[in-house]
Amino acid sequence: MPRRLIVLILTFVIACAPRGQLILDPQAASVGEVQPVFFGTTREVDEDRTFGTHRSEITHYGRFDISIPPDRKAGEIKYPPRHSKPNPQVDFLTTAETLFSNEKDFRNNLHRNLIDNGGEAVIFVHGFNNNFAEGLYRVAQFSHDLKLPGTIVHYSWPSAANPLGYVYDRDSALFARDGLENLINEVANAGATRILVVAHSMGAALSMEALRQTSIRGNKKTLARIGGVILISPDIDVDVFREQAHAMGKLPQPFVIFGSNRDKVLRISAGLTGQAARLGSIKDVSSLADLNVTFLDVSNFSEGAGHFTLGDSAALLLLMSRIIDINSAFERDLRSRVGLLPGAILTVQNATEIVLAPVGDVAVELTR
Repeated sequence: MPRRLIVLILTFVIACAPRGQLILDPQAASVGEVQPVFFGTTREVDEDRTFGTHRSEITHYGRFDISIPPDRKAGEIKYPPRHSKPNPQVDFLTTAETLFSNEKDFRNNLHRNLIDNGGEAVIFVHGFNNNFAEGLYRVAQFSHDLKLPGTIVHYSWPSAANPLGYVYDRDSALFARDGLENLINEVANAGATRILVVAHSMGAALSMEALRQTSIRGNKKTLARIGGVILISPDIDVDVFREQAHAMGKLPQPFVIFGSNRDKVLRISAGLTGQAARLGSIKDVSSLADLNVTFLDVSNFSEGAGHFTLGDSAALLLLMSRIIDINSAFERDLRSRVGLLPGAILTVQNATEIVLAPVGDVAVELTR
């Protein structure tokens, strides 16, 4: 596919949606359900005191409380308008914000929240073409809709937030490896007994690099706290992923990959790299057969760009929240429960592939 055509398609597929922005509205706390999100970011602070697209060698830490509006469908995010009054009934808004001056203050505040959540934490890493607000709102929406247990932590790396900034974002993901590794260590040092790493798109490549580094450094204390990894539409070369996984040795369990062969963004990414597919768009798990991973094919639920089906599809969100008990996100016996998922199951050596299929009761409930 000609490079110019790829750029035009990429711009059309990704750039049509309005961009996210943070608007502080403490009153929204009385309207929506508030989701606290701790964060670490290697974005530089802009002149308007927001976290922008430039890279920072210093990791900034903080917490935002996000109001999840009541009038919305699962998977839906509506950003507050730029030139009119926001509506807390339908718009995602921030109700409180705290910036910590150092790592110690971050750990102390995080520690208190971890105690309230049984020591469990979820670290979410956003993907390509995200600004700070979009990543923050996405993790709030995702954790709320799936009712993820534990303290929610977000790592915001310096994406250009531009559909034409793919190369900048790939370099930024490499730049941000140490920052994510440090954040994982801070969460562990704050008292997390089990950490679930959830990463989307290019953020999956970043997360694998950070986990690889942690393994190479022999940081057994932190590695022992990693209670699972979920990669959503991972934009990773399959050969690179295999090398990352081998460097990590024994993969954290469960290790789950959500993918779709209808993912238009990964199709474009593969075209840019001259390959047939990325990790999140492989046709089967034969290339991962020696790895202890579970690949969930969500192609039957993909709509639009199909690049964040797990977070965007109301049907899939409802299915996952029903079929998989919420506490099982941290259990290690995922293989023993795959029969609960509707769809075809294929096991190739160590890898398991499940082609998920919609079920009738989910469709009925969505039409009510």
